[in-house]
Amino acid sequence: MVEGVEIYQWTEQGYRPLVFSDGWMVALLNWEPVMDLEKAAEIERHKGTDEVFILLKGHAVLYVTTVEGMRVFDMQPGLIYNVTKGTWHNLLATHDVAFLIVENRDTHLLDVEIRKLRSSELDTLKNNLPDWIS
Repeated sequence: MVEGVEIYQWTEQGYRPLVFSDGWMVALLNWEPVMDLEKAAEIERHKGTDEVFILLKGHAVLYVTTVEGMRVFDMQPGLIYNVTKGTWHNLLATHDVAFLIVENRDTHLLDVEIRKLRSSELDTLKNNLPDWIS
């Protein structure tokens, strides 16, 4: 650490919280096997916090379900995707993907609810994927 500046990196698979402050944290998320289409089976939500995703590299799909149904977003690097609290969501991505995530501190430990995707949701997801994922 240089005085006044902390520098973090995460190059392994999966999710790694790296910066913690009073009420928030920043994490990096790299590809992991559950991000492959053939492994798409679950969706999650956080009741107490929004979760911000920023695609740093690679290709990714953010999918969410609400009372209006499923929406599929072909994520663009550098855009901020704020998934509001209580929204069911998950990701599909290429093996070279990296995300920056900002959320309430310890969300990954204390505020994660997971459920299986319904067959109709999986069908909607598959029918709305961008060409790069096939």
